[in-house]
Amino acid sequence: MFKRACIDTVKERLTEPRAFIQVLSGPRQIGKSTLIAQVLSDMTIAHTSVAADGVVATDNEWIAQAWQSARNKMDVRHETEHLLVIDEVQKIANWSEHVKREWDRDTREGRNLKVVLLGSSRLMLMKGLTESLAGRFEMIRMGHWDYAEMHEAFGVTLDQYIYFGGYPGAAKMINNETRWKSYVRNSLVDSAITNDVLMTSNVYKPALIRQLFELGCSYSGELLSLNKMLGQLQDAGNVTTLAGYLTILDQCNMLVGLHKYAADNSRKYASIPKYQVYNNALRCVYSDDTFSRARIAPKIWGRYVESAVGAHLVNHADAEGYKVFYWREKDAEVDFVIERGRTCVAIEVKSGNHVSATGLSAFAHAFNPLRTVIVGTDGIDLEEFFRLNPASLL
Repeated sequence: MFKRACIDTVKERLTEPRAFIQVLSGPRQIGKSTLIAQVLSDMTIAHTSVAADGVVATDNEWIAQAWQSARNKMDVRHETEHLLVIDEVQKIANWSEHVKREWDRDTREGRNLKVVLLGSSRLMLMKGLTESLAGRFEMIRMGHWDYAEMHEAFGVTLDQYIYFGGYPGAAKMINNETRWKSYVRNSLVDSAITNDVLMTSNVYKPALIRQLFELGCSYSGELLSLNKMLGQLQDAGNVTTLAGYLTILDQCNMLVGLHKYAADNSRKYASIPKYQVYNNALRCVYSDDTFSRARIAPKIWGRYVESAVGAHLVNHADAEGYKVFYWREKDAEVDFVIERGRTCVAIEVKSGNHVSATGLSAFAHAFNPLRTVIVGTDGIDLEEFFRLNPASLL
């Protein structure tokens, strides 16, 4: 069975003396539960695993009961350490307060009960962690599957990855695009919006955020002002509402509106957003294209390539501590800019025959980046780029 790289980090944390709650966070259907099962099968530590799926959200005693069950096992078996794994913990109302109470009790009593929390809603997890569990947890972030993982685990080719993205559960369906799109749309996207967006956020217009998501995915890799987007949405409300909903979708690792790179923050955050999916499957699923038709149309394929490069960048940004922007000034533009601290790198994506670096030159003159990079034609080979950690460019 394929094992993702972060499995070593999880194992290392769990073999350390009890100090922090370990929180494993990431989008739906990327293998968080599978990874924990792999960890447990490779370790000798006794464990108790529970999941909040199917538990009534208002069941205030569920976490306490699961915790006590783990304590009882430790006592009966005379164990010196035990591991409690709680999956989808964010589904329980006020979960962080209950976790804090039980964790602090074990700390006071000197009980060596280690805890791992799993959750697919980064928005809900971070709210509970920062409000109640500050100083008591460490975060382990799992992103969408990248090309190297999809290729090694499922034999996905580079072109297939660029078009179909990186959902492991859908990999076996890519030869039947109709079935693949139906699965991604119904089993992955709808589930994520229903459970991770609508149930954990103050969304007063559910239909609007769905429309925003679908339209934003179809424009992945392109700029579109929120004012222009208003004209394409029904019951659109106002720009402030759309901006708020776009932030929620970003926090759920689904869709982000990249800001324009500028010397000051006020100019960055007042810019027209460039829409970018976290997984290129989300761009593909709302397109009328087919893989075979898109691959032989250079202009269309170029959009898929640029969106896939952007997805690779944003997918690693949170864990690696950098931010992703775009840049445009009159006729000069750069597809992506990554920044960490005071260091930035400009990235231009080229998938055709003619390569013009005027945008990179203009950006270099204005901002003096650490380096300028061309990905694709006459630059870093696409396959090489998708195999590297973007933070290595900084």
